[in-house]
Amino acid sequence: MTATETEQLRSLAEKHLWMHSADWAQVALEGEPLIMVQGQGMRVTDSEGNSWIDANAGYASVNVGYGRQEIAEAAYEQMRQISYFPQRSANPPTIRLVAKLAQITPGSLSRTFLSSGGSEANETALKIARAYHHRRGENNRHKIISRRGSYHGATAGVLWLGSAEGTVLSDYDPSYPGVLHAPQPNSYRCEYESSNATECATRCATAIEELIQTHGAETVAAVIAEPVTSGPGAIVPGDGYWPRLREICDRYGVLLIADEVITGFGRTGKMFAVEHWNVVPDLITMAKGMCSTYLPLGATIARQEIADEFTGEGRCFQHVFTAAGHPVPAAAGLKNIEIIEREKLVENAREVGAYFRCHLQALQEKHAMIGDVRGIGLMLSMELVADRKTKACFPVEQKIPRRLMAAFKKRRLLLRAHGNVIINLSPPLCVSRPDVDEIVALIDDSLAEVGKELDS
Repeated sequence: MTATETEQLRSLAEKHLWMHSADWAQVALEGEPLIMVQGQGMRVTDSEGNSWIDANAGYASVNVGYGRQEIAEAAYEQMRQISYFPQRSANPPTIRLVAKLAQITPGSLSRTFLSSGGSEANETALKIARAYHHRRGENNRHKIISRRGSYHGATAGVLWLGSAEGTVLSDYDPSYPGVLHAPQPNSYRCEYESSNATECATRCATAIEELIQTHGAETVAAVIAEPVTSGPGAIVPGDGYWPRLREICDRYGVLLIADEVITGFGRTGKMFAVEHWNVVPDLITMAKGMCSTYLPLGATIARQEIADEFTGEGRCFQHVFTAAGHPVPAAAGLKNIEIIEREKLVENAREVGAYFRCHLQALQEKHAMIGDVRGIGLMLSMELVADRKTKACFPVEQKIPRRLMAAFKKRRLLLRAHGNVIINLSPPLCVSRPDVDEIVALIDDSLAEVGKELDS
């Protein structure tokens, strides 16, 4: 693509494209957006021929990496056969996909409602949870408990779950009714100032039980949580947390929803992150890695015992999206899962993720601004601080995220820093040790550059 064509596209983007959580005027001032035209593995190429490393795999979503011809061919072949479906009919790839999900998810999770992405999947889970209790005559169970700092999507209902740092909600008042917030089991910044991850996990789980008791179990429909929390940066709870959540939900008749939109399909070194704790939720939501975002695809899978409440005269689940169960993303998703299994990418995430984390911890010893390195598998984060001892954040006026991203961009490393100050690292699951070495070296150089600026 010529320079003229690139500028024409940027001009059109500035005039017409409403980008994700971005100010198009500021983007244009920075000579962006970058216009990506090709990808292979963890690398993408822009319209000017420059090669970049995507160290976060899109939105922690391109699990099998860019450029998988097999997935493109599966989608194309499906479009040649049947591109959509008549009302009240099904199609082979959709049926095969939901059967595959029943096979690879834990326990009796077995009936799936497909959607177009994570927000829709979580909205679907909330509707199922509330409708389930209504089917059983418990009409007052409408409240949903989530955790502060979590992120469950951007549509009108799930937007209010968790309230991840940096999310401005005042534009969208009034808040969604019946949403309650519990503490995040973040042992680095525990709300209870716990001394270790186990203590933090116990106190944060107990806080959920206390919320249920305070509001009355008869009013609470579900608890929704990410097994490893993405918003505050790859928060892995203490080992007792998820088993305790399962125990609490069972005790009070509350449904447990695991949001595996990011963590699912191998990201943490297990096919699904709840498997680290041998817990079977009542519902799991998924998207992103399910199709490696080659096409829009999400899903909500329920335990058979939950789904059974939606069969019988007048009891069906009144819910539909036009693209739900679309055969083309389903075909792509099946091929994506086949690649994950065939190439043992779950195992690779576990092994290379451990290697990656070890090297990030080596950076922590070298750079005083790295306060914490955390995560599991290939879902990792670093939290930067002005003072490691006190965990004090950098003053906003120092603009550390902007400085870091400028340093990353100079090195053609696609990596974001946000909040005070989190760097998330979720590369494709096909990443290799040499790839990790390259990413770590670029981060090392970038931190050194920003550190030198702060010292000058």
